[in-house]
Amino acid sequence: MGLGWINVEKYSFNSFLLLERFQINLMFTGYSKNEEWKQYMGIALNENPAVKWYFEHRCPEQRDLIDEIVLKAPIVTEQAKIRKSEIFVLGSVEDFVTFTTPEVMDTNCKYIYGWNKERLFEMADFKDKVVLDVGSGSGRLAFAAAKIAKEVYASEPVETLREFIRNKAKCENIDNIWVAEALITSIPYPDNTFDIVMSGHVVGDDWDAEIAELTRVCKSGGFILDCPGEETDHKSQPELVKRGFEEMNYISIYGFNVYRYRKQVINKAFIF
Repeated sequence: MGLGWINVEKYSFNSFLLLERFQINLMFTGYSKNEEWKQYMGIALNENPAVKWYFEHRCPEQRDLIDEIVLKAPIVTEQAKIRKSEIFVLGSVEDFVTFTTPEVMDTNCKYIYGWNKERLFEMADFKDKVVLDVGSGSGRLAFAAAKIAKEVYASEPVETLREFIRNKAKCENIDNIWVAEALITSIPYPDNTFDIVMSGHVVGDDWDAEIAELTRVCKSGGFILDCPGEETDHKSQPELVKRGFEEMNYISIYGFNVYRYRKQVINKAFIF
């Protein structure tokens, strides 16, 4: 993906043993028609049978494709070529690999370390509010909100990131953050639970389903916020504007437009 977050050459191919089922599924589905990627993956898996076993057992719906990729891969014995294949595959899902070491995100990811929490506080009043951070990642939004809000619930589908948030909250004596496993389309909380429902870098795969779920758990009168980090290249999201979100933008410290979005939930009968 060329995100520039990490140097994937420093990562072991065994990093894939920390991936979640949905990540494995996305990876193989996304590259299922990329012959170059499949060749490099096949070479790497032939050298790393434990990773192949993990992929097939963690994500059985991709087993046939994985077997096909491995069978069609050329036999390579030269270690330099094998490592080249591993690095190629690691780099193709750099974000997933980065998530296996969330402790490096605060220092390596520009959208995190360059971001000012005041960009979030400009969007809504967090004082004494009950807040949900969807797709919390390493907790950029959650930890900012916790300084003002009454309670913050961080939902995140990746276990390494959930554990990072829990450990950071414990080490910093933050006692108003709770962490849960969840995808944006299946949030494990009742209707009308939160005063503020926020996310960043999450909405966009299925606009209607995702916004409907964010709206479901937000109280009438509450706000849904989309607050990305300090981007170096961020695009406007007209799909959100079409669904009633107010667009708010500013120039990032890197000199680029950053677009934020806000919608107040007034009548729950009309979601979009």
